[in-house]
Formats: sequence, C-alpha cells, structure tokens
Amino acid sequence: MSDSAYRVETTSRLAQWKIDNLASCTYRKSDPFKIGNWNWYLAVEKNRTLSIKLYPEISNLTREKPPIASFSIRVLCSVGDRKALVHPGVTDKPLKNTDDFVWTIETPLTGKFIIDVEFLDLKVISPNGGEPCSIWAEGFIQKQSNEGALGSLGRMLSESIHTDITINASDGSIGAHRSVLAARSPVFRSMFAHDLKEKELSTINISDMSIDACQAFLDYIYGIIQHDQFLTHRLALLRAADKYDISVLKEACHESLLEDIDNKNVLERLQSASLYQLPKLKSSCMRYLVKFGKIFDIRDDFDCFLQCADRELIAEIFHEILATWKGF
Repeated sequence: MSDSAYRVETTSRLAQWKIDNLASCTYRKSDPFKIGNWNWYLAVEKNRTLSIKLYPEISNLTREKPPIASFSIRVLCSVGDRKALVHPGVTDKPLKNTDDFVWTIETPLTGKFIIDVEFLDLKVISPNGGEPCSIWAEGFIQKQSNEGALGSLGRMLSESIHTDITINASDGSIGAHRSVLAARSPVFRSMFAHDLKEKELSTINISDMSIDACQAFLDYIYGIIQHDQFLTHRLALLRAADKYDISVLKEACHESLLEDIDNKNVLERLQSASLYQLPKLKSSCMRYLVKFGKIFDIRDDFDCFLQCADRELIAEIFHEILATWKGF
C-alpha cells in the first residue's frame, strides 16, 4: 500500500499533493498519478531554494505522444493565513522529462504545505500532422450524436426540408420533424401518440430554453452538434435531456461537466448534480470544495450559495466538512 506522504489526490484535471514536512536538503518524489492519458510525477527538492518539478512517466506513450500541457500551479502554506505562491502559468509546453518544467521558489517554506496543479489543457500532435489537438476535445460528443443519426438528418434540419412541427423557444422558433424527435425521445413520442395540444397544433413550447440552446439541443438530436456548441450549452442540454428522457445526452453532459470543475462553476454544478441526481458530479464537486480546500477560496460565493441552496444539500456539504476535518 502506498505511503500517504507520497500520494497525490486528483480530480479529472486537478492534482494536489499535501506535504507535512520537508526537512532541509531533502528530495521527495510523489507516487504516480493519472491526468488525461498519462501518469505524472511531482518532485520537490529543498536546499537553499525550493524546486518543484512536474513531468510525465517515461513510457512508449510519452515518447510517441508526448503531452503538450497548459496548467497553473501554486504552493499553499498551511501555516498562518494560508498564503499562496502562484506560478505565472504554463501554456502549450511539451513535457517529456524531469527538466522540462522546474519551478524554483526563493521564499522559504516551513511546516505543512500543499502543491496544487490544475491542468487547463493537454494536447498531442495529430497523427496527420498540423496543429496539436486537445485530448479533451477529440469530438466525443460529436461522435456520439453522429452515430445516432445519419448526416442527411442534419440537412433536413439545417435546410428545413419538409419540417412538420415548430419548436417555440423563449426567444424564437425552429422547424423540426416529429418523426425524428419521437425516435430520439420517449417523451416526444408520447406527445405525438396521444391527442395532446402538441399533436393538434403541431407546436412544442420549450419556454425554458433560449433559441441558441434549443438549436444546440436539436443539433444533438439530428447528429450535427459541434463540440464548442455542446460545451457552451451543457447545463441547458442537461436540463433538456432530463426533461425529455434522453439518457445518452444526459450521461454525456454528466461526464463533460466532470472534466473542468473550477472555482467559478463548482457551486452551480453542485446544485445541478443534486437537482438531476448526478452522483459522480456531486462527489467530485464535494471533493473539490472540501478535500482540496477550495471552499476557502470562494467564501463570498459560498455564503451566497448557502442562502438559496437546498437544505438537504447544505447538510451534505457540512457533513463532508466535518468528516474531512475530523480526519485531518
């Protein structure tokens, strides 16, 4: 079993190494931890200065597809007021060995400290050449939706070929095909199978979606959604997927929302995870806030969150806080 002193805790894009004590003239290397497609190491060497290294494990994968990383890194000293030393950040830097990223810190650190590495992007060189492509934007959702619909369905939507029903969003309307909607959603199928107003009037009112979000929803159904479009409207698509019982889209939103949790979105995603019963997203948001200590970085936002969040969810958060602090 691995010694906890060398273990790095991770979420999908965040790595955190807690070091209780590092004596002078000491070197320490972490256990391997996985982010993206690679195993990584953090190493710390303390002499007159403190040096921190981040590098991938040497392997065939690293040699064939070395990561091109963008990340932020900081050191948080737990003594006193939790002051942080923040690196300016790294953008699109190839990392192959232990010397590719070395951060030298002149400020002396004592007691416990935490190293936080947040990966903003990881890219690899495309086999066909050209610009590097992100491993987190390889078109998973686009491939998923395209597998469920032929390319011709996309033309039917984009060119309004024989549309027979109108979707009324909050700020506009789009023509669509009831047969396609019914094939992708049991809720739509039920609407058209019974004598409901949607069948009689040939309209569906989706007043809780903007026209852009509704377009993204239909583009998914027809198999022509683009990755950037999906990322922009993930929460609206999650709501629509839950409302219209499209489980594949709901799970795709769930998995995607796990990938880039940060200080700006963690509370909104925690609320969505609770509302739509997404256990992995809820667990990841809880870990990010409590185990990784990010709750201290967003105190004002968290105070506002407590004013309006569901009481059961608030109770879960404080239970997690108490359980974590009890073991610290």
